[in-house]
Amino acid sequence: MNQHITAVEAVWQDRSLLSNPEYKHTIDTVIRELNYGNIRVAEPIMGGEWQVNEWIKKAILLYFVSQPMQAQEVGIFHYHDKIPLKTDFATAGVRVVPPATVRYGAFIAAGAILMPSYVNIGAYIGERTMVDTWATVGSCAQIGSDVHLSGGVGIGGVLEPPQAAPVIIGDGAFIGSRCIVVEGARVGERAVLGAGVTITGSSKVIDVTGSEPKEYKGLVPANSVVIPGSYTKSFPAGNFQVPCALIIGQRKASTDLKTSLNDALRENNVAV
Repeated sequence: MNQHITAVEAVWQDRSLLSNPEYKHTIDTVIRELNYGNIRVAEPIMGGEWQVNEWIKKAILLYFVSQPMQAQEVGIFHYHDKIPLKTDFATAGVRVVPPATVRYGAFIAAGAILMPSYVNIGAYIGERTMVDTWATVGSCAQIGSDVHLSGGVGIGGVLEPPQAAPVIIGDGAFIGSRCIVVEGARVGERAVLGAGVTITGSSKVIDVTGSEPKEYKGLVPANSVVIPGSYTKSFPAGNFQVPCALIIGQRKASTDLKTSLNDALRENNVAV
């Protein structure tokens, strides 16, 4: 990949190089490798951290520049765009329910199910993950295996600046209906977000299960059960309630996601 990285960085500095077939071929090759999951915009490294591959995000942006607008017809649907649609779902072992849409350059692993939904270029969706009706997975978002994105979930995308971290959803997480996860926020493995939770890169996520609150920012730890909440913040005009997310329990290994969520809500007398 070193040759590809060098070429992408060269074109990033000098867009006129896109007129050179060799450099254009390199950009196309990077997007093809991204499409097949051979490379990722972000990948896990030691210690539970993630490495963002900025050069791949640059390649995606350059791909937009290099591609011409094209008319596309899919059955009764008509499109006019620079990026073709992803194909070969049967070969990949992916179930796609009409009119789900996936852009070329997104990777969908075997066993995933896409209800009518949208997945943007650069996204990565792991094995057996469910993307439910009207959920959206933004550009470069990294979704683990065995994840459930419930109806209407909004997973934010990011391309610029290239060094910005994408949204990361860990393996086995359950994201409840109409949740929003954006701005590089991270949701740990097997975490459960109740309906309507919003997590941004600067959101307060407050663990209220102990005698004293413990605060995280833009991060939901693994196995956490989370619901929407609010806290009081002072402004020049007075004190007002500001949204946050509350960790109200831990997902139990002995129960499934739905049972864990219901138990945690019942124990805390919360209905969502």
